[in-house]
Amino acid sequence: MASGSQAPALQYTPTDDRLGIRAVGGGKKSIMTEKETEKGLGFATLKDKQRQLREGFPINLGLRVHRSLSWLQRAEQVSDDPDAAFIFLWIAFNAAYAEDAPDAAIYSERSVFDGFFARILSFDTDQLIYKAIWRKFSGSIRLLIDNRFVFQPFWNRHNGLTGFDDWEERFNKSRKRLHEALASNDTKLILTTVFDRLYVLRNQVVHGGATWNSSVNRAQIKDGAEILAFLIPIFIDLMMDNPEMVWGAPHYPVIE
Repeated sequence: MASGSQAPALQYTPTDDRLGIRAVGGGKKSIMTEKETEKGLGFATLKDKQRQLREGFPINLGLRVHRSLSWLQRAEQVSDDPDAAFIFLWIAFNAAYAEDAPDAAIYSERSVFDGFFARILSFDTDQLIYKAIWRKFSGSIRLLIDNRFVFQPFWNRHNGLTGFDDWEERFNKSRKRLHEALASNDTKLILTTVFDRLYVLRNQVVHGGATWNSSVNRAQIKDGAEILAFLIPIFIDLMMDNPEMVWGAPHYPVIE
């Protein structure tokens, strides 16, 4: 099937009712149990679904889902190592959202997040992401938003870059906006800002700016890994539910 072409709406039938996956096509209404909603989806459940639906995926979506699931599986295998899990989960996220577009260099990472989250949230009719933010991670998210060490302007000022003397004012405004967003249920703003903060944390780890298993950033890494481990499977699930959406070309496609 050509990249970007529409795929037929195949029906996914779980092999075990306890899997709690929504049906594909038609209403796409979630049938996740309260237990599954609390625990979250895992690799095995999503892989089972992918095997049943992948023949109907456009090439780009198929590659995205395949890659993202592979890194999700690896993250689950090292769940007792938050640093490693965080890195693998971020790669899974990158595989799901990043686009290899000719003009990609002119867009900030945040703007790419914005577009991806807007699409994902438009498909989340059961508000699984909203419920995760409110029921499961509201405390962790508030701590993350209130932490200046994952706020990039703080580091820009610390590193002597011009134009960031007002980092603290920006930080306080950002915190205020996020607390207002939490009060007004603005899921997209919360999601974008949380991942903006997690992106700073990702840079610290990937670029050698942190020590493995360090006590300095332990809370951020642990919370970040738990947030990613819960949300990324939902993102993948929603992408598989909506193969007709053009998800864009992934980086480094397979060339034979």
